[in-house]
Amino acid sequence: MNNLIDKNSLIAFIMAGDPDLETTKNCILSMEKAGADLIELGIPFSDPIAESSVIQSANLRALKSETYLSKIFEVIKEIRAVSNIPIIFHSYVNPIFNYGYEQFFEKCKETKVSGIVSPDLPLEEKNEIKEYADKNGINIISIVVPAPKERIERIAKEATGFIYFIPSISSTGVLGDDANELNLIVETIKNVTDTPVAVGFGINTPAQAEYFSKKADGIILGNGVVKIIEKNGKLSAEPVYNYVKEMKTAIIK
Repeated sequence: MNNLIDKNSLIAFIMAGDPDLETTKNCILSMEKAGADLIELGIPFSDPIAESSVIQSANLRALKSETYLSKIFEVIKEIRAVSNIPIIFHSYVNPIFNYGYEQFFEKCKETKVSGIVSPDLPLEEKNEIKEYADKNGINIISIVVPAPKERIERIAKEATGFIYFIPSISSTGVLGDDANELNLIVETIKNVTDTPVAVGFGINTPAQAEYFSKKADGIILGNGVVKIIEKNGKLSAEPVYNYVKEMKTAIIK
C-alpha cells in the first residue's frame, strides 16, 4: 500500500457529528482549503478511554446528535463529490465490530477512505481486522508510543500508510519536551522502514507545529480543532480554516 503523507504534512482530526454532520463536512472542506493534507475522522464511541477530555466531550456531543456509521459514510460520499482529500478513520474496534468488519471495509473502499487508526487495537490483535482491511486496500495505521526498542521496531516494520507516533505526554495531555527521546524513537523507526512518521497528541500552537514538523514527516492536530468546534458550533468552518492555515504555514517555514 502507498504512503499517505509526505514531508511537512498536516493531519487534522475532527469528530464526525460534532455538533452535526453538516458542520463536519463544512469543516473538512475548509481544512482542505487551509492546507490540510489528510483528515483523521473520528467515529463517536461511548467509552473513549484513550482520548483527552476535549475529545471525550466531542464523542458525547456527536452521540447526542445521533451520529451513526451509516450516516458518516453518506457524508463522506457528499465530500467525495467535490474533494479527494485523503481521509482515515479514528475508531475504537467496537463500532466497527457492530457494523460488521466486512461491510465496514467494503464501505471504506467504496468511499475512498484510506485507512483506520484504532487506539484499542494493539499489534497482537491486529489480525482481527487485517484480513478485511487488506482485501479492500485499507491501511491499518500503526500507533507507536515510547517503548522498548525491539517493540518499536516490530511495530514499525509492519506499518503501512504512516506511523502515528505519540510522544511522552503529561497528565494534562500536553506534549513533553524530551527532545532526546523523540529523536531516538524517530531514528529507530527510520532505521527499519520507509513508512513516514507523524507526531500527534498535544500539538496546539504554531511553535509546537514548527518544532515537531522538523522531527518527523508530519504533525497531527487534534484538540485544537475540536476546541474551536466546541466553542463555535455550527459556525466553525471559518475559524477552523484560520487555525489550520496558521499551523500549516508554521510547518513549511
